[in-house]
Amino acid sequence: MTIRENVAMIREKMDAAARAAGREPREVLLCAATKMNGAARVREAVAAGVDLCGENRVQELTQKLGEHAYDGVPVHFIGHLQTNKVRQVVGKVALIQSVDRMELLACIEKEAARQGLVQDILLEVNVGHEESKSGFDPDAMDEILDKLEAFPHCRVRGLMAIPPISEKKGDNCRFFEKIQRLSVDIAAKNKHNISMEILSMGMTDDFEDAIACGSTMIRVGTAIFGARDYSKKP
Repeated sequence: MTIRENVAMIREKMDAAARAAGREPREVLLCAATKMNGAARVREAVAAGVDLCGENRVQELTQKLGEHAYDGVPVHFIGHLQTNKVRQVVGKVALIQSVDRMELLACIEKEAARQGLVQDILLEVNVGHEESKSGFDPDAMDEILDKLEAFPHCRVRGLMAIPPISEKKGDNCRFFEKIQRLSVDIAAKNKHNISMEILSMGMTDDFEDAIACGSTMIRVGTAIFGARDYSKKP
């Protein structure tokens, strides 16, 4: 199938999942996870009607920005971000979804202040408490929120989560529901510069479950572009 056909099929599934949950399909955005896909294929996805693009690697982000691959839609950074590469991302993307530790937050704050802007971010939550994954501890969120007042150049717009790999449909609903409850709790605190308008959760294998549990943004790569060949350099 072509990229356009894949996007159309995903849209149909998104709409059905949203309506089944009593939600409006327009409440959920489709982020094309563009890692290891060149500018031409990214442009195809944009033309096919994805809402935004998400890039995992700073080098790819920089290259594709130069090639105008994302023209027409916002671009987000969705991968693990090293502190020494923050300068290449802040101010270049509409949203940094993968803010997973205080050290990174401090670096983003410093660079955003230097550029004289406010960088929109999501807090990445390690919802499954997996040692192999980064992210803030969901059980320590009160302490983290209190610290965020010291970062006026970072605007928190929601949460991002990557739950454990699921064995079957429905396995990750408990994790998605936990993130949704956490977002409600955070929103109720009415913290300055913190909103919970975005819940970025759900990927190729589980986005329908994520939508059923309140996701407002799904990140889909394989279902749009096909399986990635990791034997080749990006």
